[in-house]
Amino acid sequence: MASKKKIINDPIHGFIDIPSGLIFELLEHPYVQRLRNIKQMGLSYLVYPGACHSRFSHALGAMHLMRQSLLSLQSKGQNISDEEIEAASCAILLHDIGHGPFSHTLENTIVENISHEELSLAFMKKLNTQFNNRLAMAIAIFDGSYPKKFLHQLVSSQLDVDRLDYLCRDSFFSGVAEGMIGLERIIKMLDVTNDELIVEAKGIYSIEKFLISRRLMYWQVYLHKTVLSADQILLQLLRRAKLLFARGEQLFASPALCLFLQNQFTVADFEQDDILDAFAQLDDSDIDCAIKIWCDSDDAILSQLCRMLTARHLFKIEISEQPFDKTYIEEIKQTALRNVSGLSADNIDYFVITDSIVNKGYDEGNGKIQIRYGKNELRDIYETSDMLSAQAFSGITKKYFLCYPKARINNTFNV
Repeated sequence: MASKKKIINDPIHGFIDIPSGLIFELLEHPYVQRLRNIKQMGLSYLVYPGACHSRFSHALGAMHLMRQSLLSLQSKGQNISDEEIEAASCAILLHDIGHGPFSHTLENTIVENISHEELSLAFMKKLNTQFNNRLAMAIAIFDGSYPKKFLHQLVSSQLDVDRLDYLCRDSFFSGVAEGMIGLERIIKMLDVTNDELIVEAKGIYSIEKFLISRRLMYWQVYLHKTVLSADQILLQLLRRAKLLFARGEQLFASPALCLFLQNQFTVADFEQDDILDAFAQLDDSDIDCAIKIWCDSDDAILSQLCRMLTARHLFKIEISEQPFDKTYIEEIKQTALRNVSGLSADNIDYFVITDSIVNKGYDEGNGKIQIRYGKNELRDIYETSDMLSAQAFSGITKKYFLCYPKARINNTFNV
């Protein structure tokens, strides 16, 4: 196995060592290789052209940070075995394996009411069978059932290696400098007290910067209004495609995409190998190819939405601190009916969409980031930080958006 040890050159973390054994074998598995073809940031590249990096590179980066964190904790006297390092590394490597095409944009769309975490767990269980139960500890760490709680916190918490990697990675590829954080210092300041992941007091300023950077990245990148507009077009055209399939109309799509557009599946259904394997066949290329063909669909609504997305002729979008007045929404709908030739009121919701977005700051209900003073005194970051005491960081900020066509669309709609 020594000959299989690899070094990967990563633009964020430099050289990443890929150890031989289970991690190397997982990296070569088709389930993991599939992540190369799923964009980490969905349609954000329509605003930030460099944001075309993949879930695969993020998984590699998160795995690297997991190993760095655990080795640092080991050096501080924490009892962490080599087996636990491997298992935690596998858990974070596979944490996003359940993502479908375009990552979060289409979550709960292609497969409704099932999170990517649930699908990741289903994939991990199947891989565990294929690898003769060698992933049992990794699964326990992933789902939080492993006795050492801090290992799960490194996989999923308010200060996990997933967030540490994606903030740096997404900041780099989008070119938005506000997302850059003191990554190495944060890792060096981590420790464990009473089986809880904590941060040494001298690392508090790095944590403040981490929380502020994350909040800014959400408003400036992930929830950028133009990205939201593009997301809505993609969501609406898939909603239309599902309706057409339900009517029995024939649309071009890959076999895997057809399966999920024609059927509603539950979490239990993914215990069947054929359903899980079909989902494993889906990536961004299935959606891209379908949209390209659907531009010439006989259904004018589907055709127009696809043409708008491929040509980047996106919806106009308004953002508000308060819900939009119903009278104003109705005025927008009437304008859209005049601008979109042949469109009927029954189908106006494909072109006029209102919804809400949330930006979670430091949400105490999702666990705490604890700062350790002295040997044993623990304080919540929100209680001890003077920078984060503002109301803006105390919970969830909710905003509302309204999307509609910018100008007249001349296509005739046969609806």
